Amino acid sequence: MEKTAIEDRVFNPSEEVVSNANISQAVYDEAAADRLAWWGKQADELVTFFKPYEKVLDDSNPPFFRWFTGGTTNVSYNCLDRHYNSAKRNKAALCYESEIGRKVILTYRELYIEVNKFANVLKGLGVQKGDRVCLYMPMIPECAIAMLGCTRIGAIHSIVFGGFSADSLADRINDAEAKIVITADGNFRKGNPFPLKNNADVALESTSCVEKVIIVKNAGNDINVVEGRDVWYHDLMATADKYCKPEEMEADAPLFILYTSGSTGKPKGVQHTTAGYLVQTQATLKYVFDLKEDDTFWCTADIGWITGHSYVVYAPLALGMTTFMYDGTVDYPDKDRMWDMAERWGISVFYTAPTAIRTFMKWGNEYPRKHDLSNIRLLGTVGEPINPEAWMWYYENIGGSKCPIMDTWWQTETGGFMITPTPMVPLKPGTATIPFPGIEVDVVDENKQSTERGYLVVKSPWPGMLMTIWGDDDRYIDQYWKRFGDYYFAGDGAKRDDMGYIWVTGRVDDVLNVSGHRLGTAEIESALVECAEVAESAVIGRKHDVKGEAPVAFVILKDGFEASPELIDKLKKHVGVKIGPIARPDDIIFTGGLPKTRSGKIMRRLLRDIAEGRAIGDVTTLADPGAMAEIATKYSGKEE
Repeated sequence: MEKTAIEDRVFNPSEEVVSNANISQAVYDEAAADRLAWWGKQADELVTFFKPYEKVLDDSNPPFFRWFTGGTTNVSYNCLDRHYNSAKRNKAALCYESEIGRKVILTYRELYIEVNKFANVLKGLGVQKGDRVCLYMPMIPECAIAMLGCTRIGAIHSIVFGGFSADSLADRINDAEAKIVITADGNFRKGNPFPLKNNADVALESTSCVEKVIIVKNAGNDINVVEGRDVWYHDLMATADKYCKPEEMEADAPLFILYTSGSTGKPKGVQHTTAGYLVQTQATLKYVFDLKEDDTFWCTADIGWITGHSYVVYAPLALGMTTFMYDGTVDYPDKDRMWDMAERWGISVFYTAPTAIRTFMKWGNEYPRKHDLSNIRLLGTVGEPINPEAWMWYYENIGGSKCPIMDTWWQTETGGFMITPTPMVPLKPGTATIPFPGIEVDVVDENKQSTERGYLVVKSPWPGMLMTIWGDDDRYIDQYWKRFGDYYFAGDGAKRDDMGYIWVTGRVDDVLNVSGHRLGTAEIESALVECAEVAESAVIGRKHDVKGEAPVAFVILKDGFEASPELIDKLKKHVGVKIGPIARPDDIIFTGGLPKTRSGKIMRRLLRDIAEGRAIGDVTTLADPGAMAEIATKYSGKEE
């Protein structure tokens, strides 16, 4: 029987946390007793419908499920109007800071007015219900305003992360057939202006569907303004009316398209609907992050990713909370930038990615220690499985060993959290623990039988689920439903421990088959990062004549440690002890960086290209395309 890494430490929530939580065991019990009735109750409490829905779930045409059918609503109305007409109108809705120190605070009243004006701007440019609008913008307040403006008139937004290349942008504009592009003259990275509009201009040379380009003046860059096509945001807003009636949208009307990162070939546009998405994102944020009226919530994700859509903009605003946005790098002007802002803005709930946490670990404990982080009461993590070493560092150094960590598993396709603790759930470092109430997941084998280790599936529809892939229903079926039929296949492997907690072991295409043993790359990476010298690692499988695949580890060391043959031997031995001899890497390559997308995901297929001597694939979506050259050079020298 294969030995696998097991984390046995359990952190029980304090009585104070449990007693003050928005959730209780009764919520779990109610959802388990009647899942659909429970989701209906959440919809009734969290969403204002113009016309009541007739049915919670229409499952007559699987896998094209429809939630809250017959009802009508509007996302912008739920995020703004109902607060504008309440005591919350003067509460801070959106707080913002730029890398160079620009600060903005918009109350619900002020945000309401700006969104209404921009909705009228779009209508004045001929945008109608169902038209697509592409946003290629920095993390600035105008991006959230543009999103909400689209939803107000029923336009479908497609946000393309501002770090994507011109080619990637053009592909997404063309696939969605976007009528309008909204961008900015630029933004700042490490204090220097980044020419965002220039990339948009190059992309637009390969498109024919765009009628107008709206430009936000943000960085003050010199840009090319195309006569008849390009218009300035501030000029349009100066004359726009301050009220735009919200469009009455069917509950299952498309809300946005979001293209998944790392896809090859034709872009894969995940299409989300209106009411179901709004119900699930609000319910998960309310119960998992336990938001209270006086909280300031900081989700560090870019709005260009699903985490930014759901938990920077839509769910916090729909709940009437204060959400914080930062546009910039985490180490400018110094490596304590995040903790400086957390202290100054009084952040009470902080949600970030394991990649960022491991970076903070690498820099050392002295940076968070410079700042008073005692206002933080709850932490979260998202994007990939977090290794226990990083979990513990986060818990001790950012949470002061008192803040529960909400380790959330979900995807672009799911819209909101699926597997996650809540403040009442005992925690284990490295596991997302149990399904959210009303969500049914399982770990199954090839025959759909429950097992301790296998494939992670969702057994029944959920409100925030994707509607389809934009313009390609067949691909939607093939991608997500073909393998297990009526079970949604997440693409991840998982295992279940003796407490019933689910451990996500990584993408199934990141599973190694070593001498007939299936090993998750995430487990080996986690074992490596347990070593005091290691800041981060990425493991891939290299073809091997005898083993089938041989593990190869690319390792970034913490500051103050140096590569050596002795260290290689130590790391290999540790993996062998922690997981089993079969998991020992054949090669360990020390490097200064890893090939990551701008959302922080490691592109392991590029590392496989190097390890197996192939031409390196497309690197345009990487945060640092130059990192591949260093890795290739080091691998060719086999630093053993």
